Amino acid sequence: MFSNLRLSICILCMAHCCLVFAQQEAWVYLTDKQNVAQSISNPITILTQKAIDRKNAQGIAIDSRDVPVNENYITQLKAQTGIQVMAKSKWFNAVHVRGSEVDINALLALSFVNSIDFANDGLNSRPALVQDNFSIENTLVDFNYGDAQNQVEMLNLDCLHESDYTGEGITIAVLDSGFTNVNTMSSFQRLRDNNDLLDGYDFVDRNADVYNFTGSNHGTKVLSTMAGYIENQYVGTAPDASYYLFRTEDVSSENPVEESYWVEAAERADSLGVDIINTSLGYTVYDNSAYDYSISEMDGNTTYITRGANIAGEKGIIVVVSAGNSGASTWQIVEAPADAPNVLTVGAVDSSGDYASFSSQGSAIQPTQKPDVVAKGSATAVIDENDTIVTNNGTSFSSPIIAGSIACLLQAQPFSTVDEISQAVRMSSSQYEFPDYFLGYGIPDFCNALTLLSVPEIDSQDIRIHPNPVSSTLHLNASEGSPILVSVTDTLGKRVVEDETLYNNQLDVSQLKSGLYFLNIHSSESHKIIKFIKN
Repeated sequence: MFSNLRLSICILCMAHCCLVFAQQEAWVYLTDKQNVAQSISNPITILTQKAIDRKNAQGIAIDSRDVPVNENYITQLKAQTGIQVMAKSKWFNAVHVRGSEVDINALLALSFVNSIDFANDGLNSRPALVQDNFSIENTLVDFNYGDAQNQVEMLNLDCLHESDYTGEGITIAVLDSGFTNVNTMSSFQRLRDNNDLLDGYDFVDRNADVYNFTGSNHGTKVLSTMAGYIENQYVGTAPDASYYLFRTEDVSSENPVEESYWVEAAERADSLGVDIINTSLGYTVYDNSAYDYSISEMDGNTTYITRGANIAGEKGIIVVVSAGNSGASTWQIVEAPADAPNVLTVGAVDSSGDYASFSSQGSAIQPTQKPDVVAKGSATAVIDENDTIVTNNGTSFSSPIIAGSIACLLQAQPFSTVDEISQAVRMSSSQYEFPDYFLGYGIPDFCNALTLLSVPEIDSQDIRIHPNPVSSTLHLNASEGSPILVSVTDTLGKRVVEDETLYNNQLDVSQLKSGLYFLNIHSSESHKIIKFIKN
């Protein structure tokens, strides 16, 4: 009798699994958008003034990706048989849907549907625009950092804090899994008193209540490393920055829709004019193994979330991402979106600055050096939802430590571009000359990074260079015909390109290593210095 009952239960469970997995996940890419030209010519209708100002300051054009998805198309999709709309993306002009394979494929009959990519790559009739999965890991200012002292002073960030660079005026969006009690905890009282807890949204449950979700306190602890403040006991890396809190991770399951939630949140952050995004999430496998990624897909341009993170960087947001906690597992390498070239990927070290064995490593699969840098992620001091200072392990915490530090650096150098800030952080790091797959460029020195960014440009107003950053050939817009004498020095003052006379206003810099350089221009009228970054 018991055996028959057990068999019946087993059969029912198998039937339930089949029913669940019969529901497929897919991205539906749309053909066009509405009123694109009008929206771009009048951007205040689609972006906040802060977002417009940030783009203008960095010379980033407003384009069709800033225009929202056509809501009429979404309404029509929702009306289709068996289709559930889960999320949308203006950057990709796409909608994430859930339904049966048959019902999803039927959407191709709609005139406004351009293409469909299933999360299960085996259902695609052509190479998919792949997706990713996340896994959560586990006046002079004189702060007494308390339990946070080691993780702050390891980065020489106290140097910036002492100069009153504490993140004020900089906006950070935290994309995570849950922010339990942030609105009531005493350790965030300073944040609330200064009106720096701006807003939040739960993209999973589709509501504005991000504080009462009790399924995970991960976001609370992540936020504490930046914004936490308990006098004489704990100070985060950016206690005076402003924060948006977005829940994008569903801790009850691992599903590709979480990638779409993340992209939605990043788009919201862009529209709000956010300066920095921190995400302590990473994706490799899902509950349905048909959606799993392979190691070869951590190539910086395959998964949906990675491509979204790259666009966020293009939009002028500094995206800081945890490397992942797979260093000691068979997976071993960084997890999407940490493979993205346009993000700053952060690994973990211990209190002595030594590699933490769980920290995901870089590999030759990624197109750029990963991780970029490291910070304390082993026995990191964090504050939990009960206002208790505890220690936790994970690149989940080294990443926001860096994100908060960058907020302080950006406050000190508000006109620096994403590339300039990121490159200065890399160049300031402990093993910049000899990066590896464990520590990347090493542990940043934020006082040194500020020095690198503070070198002035001398009267470069009437001569411009492009592109910047540059890969091979630097172009000057000086008048043709007049020879110009130029030289290039590095950040240590060493001349790396000797005096060279230009007749065609072009300089080959392909032989230079990646980094920040200074172009010295000598003409009959004046001497000028212009900073540029070599990719």
